[in-house]
Amino acid sequence: MGELRKTVIDGETYVLVPEDEYEDLIDSIAAEKIMARVRAGEETWPAELVYELWETDSRIRTYRNYRKMTVSDLAAAAGISQPYLSEIESGKKTGSVDVLKRIAAALKVDLDDIVV
Repeated sequence: MGELRKTVIDGETYVLVPEDEYEDLIDSIAAEKIMARVRAGEETWPAELVYELWETDSRIRTYRNYRKMTVSDLAAAAGISQPYLSEIESGKKTGSVDVLKRIAAALKVDLDDIVV
């Protein structure tokens, strides 16, 4: 860490920190907040999954494959038929909000994660 300087403005003491060191400090605080969420059990996503989610034509299929679920597994967990799920995955049908919520819950993701 570089040299810190103090200054007084209107009777209040301030510490002057070089800008790059200030930015490093802010980054480390943000990183610690993220790591605290991870330590508390928040799920993280591997980079490969994130890249695939950007490219995929079916986020549901991508998450289903990531969770190592078959179409039958996910359909049963969401309480819908396998053909209906296949139509949703292929984009032939959109699915009601209720059905999409159940699919998201079965995949253990937020509704926002599967609907773009």
